[in-house]
Amino acid sequence: MSKIRTGKIKRISGPVVEADGMLGSSMYEVCKVGDEGLIGEIIRIQGEVCTIQVYEETDGLLPNETVTGTGAGLSAELAPGLIGQIYDGIQRPLPLILEKTKDDFIRRGVVAFPLEYDKKWSFKPTIEKGTKVTTGDFIGTVQEGPVVVHKVMIPPGVQGTLTSVVKAGEYNVLDSICQVKNNGNQINVPMLQKWPVRFGRPIKERLEPTIPLLTGQRIFDTFFPIAKGGTSAIPGGFGTGKTVSQHQLAKWSDAKIVVYIGCGERGNEMTNVLEDFPELIDPNTGEPLMNRTILIANTSNMPVAAREASVYTGMTLAEYYRDMGYDVALMADSTSRWAEAMREISGRLEEMPGEAGYPAYLASKIAQFYERAGRVKTLSTEERQGSITITGAVSPPGGDFSEPVTQNTLRITKVFWALSKDLAARRHFPAIDYLISYTLYTNELTPWFIKNVNPAFMSYRSEAMSLLQKDKELEDIVQLVGPEALPESEKIILESARMLKEDFLQQNAFSDVDSYSTIQKQWLMLKIIIDFYHKMRELYNQGVKLPEMMNLPIIDKIARLKYIPNDNAEKDMNGILAEINALQSDDVVDRVSGRMMPSMKDE
Repeated sequence: MSKIRTGKIKRISGPVVEADGMLGSSMYEVCKVGDEGLIGEIIRIQGEVCTIQVYEETDGLLPNETVTGTGAGLSAELAPGLIGQIYDGIQRPLPLILEKTKDDFIRRGVVAFPLEYDKKWSFKPTIEKGTKVTTGDFIGTVQEGPVVVHKVMIPPGVQGTLTSVVKAGEYNVLDSICQVKNNGNQINVPMLQKWPVRFGRPIKERLEPTIPLLTGQRIFDTFFPIAKGGTSAIPGGFGTGKTVSQHQLAKWSDAKIVVYIGCGERGNEMTNVLEDFPELIDPNTGEPLMNRTILIANTSNMPVAAREASVYTGMTLAEYYRDMGYDVALMADSTSRWAEAMREISGRLEEMPGEAGYPAYLASKIAQFYERAGRVKTLSTEERQGSITITGAVSPPGGDFSEPVTQNTLRITKVFWALSKDLAARRHFPAIDYLISYTLYTNELTPWFIKNVNPAFMSYRSEAMSLLQKDKELEDIVQLVGPEALPESEKIILESARMLKEDFLQQNAFSDVDSYSTIQKQWLMLKIIIDFYHKMRELYNQGVKLPEMMNLPIIDKIARLKYIPNDNAEKDMNGILAEINALQSDDVVDRVSGRMMPSMKDE
């Protein structure tokens, strides 16, 4: 970076400050603003005048106060100790700030370092002296909590021959753990790395998205799956369940690491996350979910400029763990608040506004963020793969999906999980509109589902979606002429679609059993409903009336499928499938005579 410069405040406009006398400063250089040393970042340079967006409240700041450049860009500190942390938008640890200030509100100018520099970590080297190393090669490991093994890596831009490496023992993140010689220069390598948040960490190669990110949510995994390394958007109006949907994804996805960014959301929603995550048990590890989670909490009452930084901070943390070879799930809730922060800063800069007042570069900023997702080969001597999967919630005003943030997001993301006010009003949760949502990963993921779930999985999925589409068409007719006008064969479609909607797509996020469904349980549930639809058509062709079929005990068993524990799903559901296959027309209740066959009495 350039030589450190000192200037004076010339103009203050909310979170935007102009400072004179800053000739030689660099774009995105971090500055200390005012007598209290508020953290800011240079976002425009005009001669000796620098425009700085300040990440703290500027009330009380006065002209002619000093602005000092730091000579460094806004960077994230990367080392053991990140997992389980709760940071604000510029990676200040909120629990430590609370401990230092004894105040529920963040005071201006408070300094809190992202990591505990004095804490000792048990380091085990995995490499020997004399080895040729390059960016991304593992030096050793640190057990970061009970779940995550932290892989200490050669930082970007460093390569050469390892001339020394410490023995296994206790070290802090600033201690030199090895030395690398390159062109006669000795480079000391600590566990701590720093990386500028606005620039993606380098990779070797991007890979095809051929492995699904399993979430345990039936409408996501079965109907609209997302690939590891993929991008998705959840737009929806107020009260439709964006935050709960993202909580479910963060809780149950089979990613190794979760980075959850609360970007401009209400404080009570972030409080729910902070209270719930330590108590929730990860089904994959049996440990609390916080043991594989990093939270970025930048609520709506925090300085608006820090929202803009929070998504980049979270992304940089995600890329760091991706480079270790882990699958990372990143949740951004909500990117609309991030865009609103950009709009406010742009207005303070007096830039020419674009659509709806957003800056003209809104689309490129959104694209830059989502394009940092992907399943990749990382930079290292060995073959190593990692992924970042991004799910961004969008909060369009009034639920209008045609507004700029939603539209620009949909141009980039490949999965569209549309939340519906109508479904939410009918208490159908998750309120994903199954008729307009889509995924563009179907072709890439089909081989995985065929190999790992069942060869018929995708055909059953297609038939289920076709049933729901026919159901919508028939509902439009029913609203015009009434249900009595429909023939029995079409009423069977309505009943089968009702089972899909109520017994498969609806999922209770607050149920211990129904909150999470394995992909095998999802397949068996889907197969039971579609097979029973086929059986109903077969019985109808044999002269059985629909009301008689709807009185079968199997109907109640289908309604209770979601509450069968995952461990018992295969045994219990295969029994139900056998029962469906064995159904004959004589087994159905004769509603006219009231006669019941012995097989039904046994039930």
